[in-house]
Amino acid sequence: MISSFYQRYSKWILWGVVLTFPIIWYQSELIRSNNDIETWLPQNTDVRQAYEDFKADFGGEEVIVIGVRQSAADAALIEALAGRLERLPGIRNCWTPARMEHRMEQLGVSAEEARRRITGLMIADAGNMQGLVLLLSEYGLKDRDSTVKSVRETLTYCELGATDVALTGAPVIVAELDRLGNQKTNRRFFAITVLISMGLLYHSFRHWGMTLATLGITLWGIFLNQAVLSWCGGEMNFILGSLSVLVMIFTLSIVIHLVSYYVEAVRSGAADPLYAALKESWNPCFLSTLTTLLGLMSLNVSTILPVSQFGYAAAVGSLVALFVGLGITPALLVIWPNCSVQSMKIQFDFYAWGGWVAQHKVRLLTAGVLLMMVTGAGIARLKPDIDPIEFLPRRSQVLTDLREIEANLTDVDSLEVVVDFAGKDLAFLDQLQRVRDVEAKIASHPAIRHTLSLATFFPKELPDSPLAAARMLSMAQSQSGQDGLIANQQQLWRISARVRRDKEKHAVAVMEDLQQTLAGEPVRFTGVAPLLKSAQGQIFAGFWQSFTGACVTIWLVMLLSLRSLKASLIAMVPNIVPIWLAFGVVGYLGVPVDIGMMMTGSIALGISVDCTFHFLVHHREAVRRGATNEEAVRQALAHSGEPMFDSTIVSSLGMLALCLSSFMPTARFGCLMAAQMVASLLGELVFLPALLCLTTSSPKKSAPVPVTPVAVDEEDIEIRSLPLRPHFQTKKQVRNTAG
Repeated sequence: MISSFYQRYSKWILWGVVLTFPIIWYQSELIRSNNDIETWLPQNTDVRQAYEDFKADFGGEEVIVIGVRQSAADAALIEALAGRLERLPGIRNCWTPARMEHRMEQLGVSAEEARRRITGLMIADAGNMQGLVLLLSEYGLKDRDSTVKSVRETLTYCELGATDVALTGAPVIVAELDRLGNQKTNRRFFAITVLISMGLLYHSFRHWGMTLATLGITLWGIFLNQAVLSWCGGEMNFILGSLSVLVMIFTLSIVIHLVSYYVEAVRSGAADPLYAALKESWNPCFLSTLTTLLGLMSLNVSTILPVSQFGYAAAVGSLVALFVGLGITPALLVIWPNCSVQSMKIQFDFYAWGGWVAQHKVRLLTAGVLLMMVTGAGIARLKPDIDPIEFLPRRSQVLTDLREIEANLTDVDSLEVVVDFAGKDLAFLDQLQRVRDVEAKIASHPAIRHTLSLATFFPKELPDSPLAAARMLSMAQSQSGQDGLIANQQQLWRISARVRRDKEKHAVAVMEDLQQTLAGEPVRFTGVAPLLKSAQGQIFAGFWQSFTGACVTIWLVMLLSLRSLKASLIAMVPNIVPIWLAFGVVGYLGVPVDIGMMMTGSIALGISVDCTFHFLVHHREAVRRGATNEEAVRQALAHSGEPMFDSTIVSSLGMLALCLSSFMPTARFGCLMAAQMVASLLGELVFLPALLCLTTSSPKKSAPVPVTPVAVDEEDIEIRSLPLRPHFQTKKQVRNTAG
């Protein structure tokens, strides 16, 4: 019935794919990119709520810093530039060295003292750079990319190029992350993945029509997944940039298994090879898709929004891959019924390999246990880290400008301290003195480079004349609201502290030190630094929660499918071991675990279970026919070893293409995923067979079936010997063995 359906409607199905291809491609291109730092920080937490309250009171902490080099640092040009920048819709206010000095002098600070206060902050100590600080308006915070673009256009209009100015700040970094993480930038390594997959598929199919058609329906599935994401209002970010490669891997893995089973059915003389292949593929492919779905959905426990978004999007992608792999691929097999499949490698005798594993099962498992014990120490060394600066390529101009401004002016990392006088009946001057004391304690910390508050603009000694003091305070109060330094009718005072970028003393650690120093003061800490601290904790918590949840749910699926507690536990071992080994090596190398790397455990677990199901299905069938465990292992390896190996190679090479990305999180994600997939071969081809051989079972006497190893033509293979394992067998040797 299934075969007759595809015989009748295959061309209609494929024409439907061709006609809808441009539509879903256009829809997939409508996804907007959003790599805003705030979206990567924990949602629905007390720390996040405090940050949102801070933005509501003071208008946010994000600023754009422009460093004008000495060759172009003309006072008149800087003021003209500031005037133009202030007229941009995304800019609320613009500070220049001259404006800060004038503001201080208006409040009674001497010219010499004013220059000293801004030296090292707005003017470089060496005098080789002057800075402009742009405060973003509400519009600018909503559309950072357009605001940064407008600032760059204004600089170009004023004939200030890359040799004249350096540009940095959180909005600039966000705009660069958007550029690096958008779909257009990701197309380069995606195209490389497509070329790699095309080469491997052609090497396997030896048929250009089947190869190109398979890639075509795979791309259709990828664009369909992205179109669904667009229809649901999703946003593209640097993690979702790897989604297309992931969906391609899901799809090609299913296609390779289906086509391999189809060719095997044809060679065995099956009356309806397409039906036989679909029947044989459905159960393991459905179960592996289900486990992949569960692994991805487990990411939704994370409070980091893009992580949960990736879980939903990739889960939809796994369903699309199942639909394309088992729903559309049969139409291609009807068009090209004589396609063949050859291995990605020199023909390897998996049947003989199973015998060697059975012979040395105890040694292999002992070595595996020792390897896990050694790498376990590396897992204990894992450390989370979220630093948007680390996401930038090493040769990025944005990173170069950042380092130059940090070296000459000030640091970008800030810690916001809010002094809350609510409920305290203090006069303005008393509040000013209290803030000045708190600011002095903050500035005394060696990691604090600069501090800025409303008190910074006042002289150390206030005038004795009540009239002069009143006039000065009235002027300060009338202007301070525009600067975002006081709020809520002078009850909230803001102290912005710039933290030195020091690997030994992270901004989070500095905040913890200051919390102890200011214990008892009416202050609260906010800004990106506390959110980073919360996010780092969420990385580990989310990793273990999602991975544990994925392990439990996938094990339950295996338990229900295999209906054996022992078999389900054994089946989990080869899927957990590769992840354990990969993260152990990461720990030993001292590589910090970022958001992308955190997700790989659950994703890799869901993918690697695919091969386990294919292996176990054939192992159980062999046992039911009366084979012993060792013989069943041999037969299962002979039947599914080759497609397992081939699909893993395709998946690993596809993920390695992500390593070519200039975006570090994407490159690390691809590298770690590829490492875990390669390591999964160790679990599927060594540990799983060894564990099954270690168990005991008696063959069912009711249905004994003689087992014949898979034969290959002598002229089609190169026979290679491996130490300590049985030799390969040719057809002639198999016939002699079968008697």
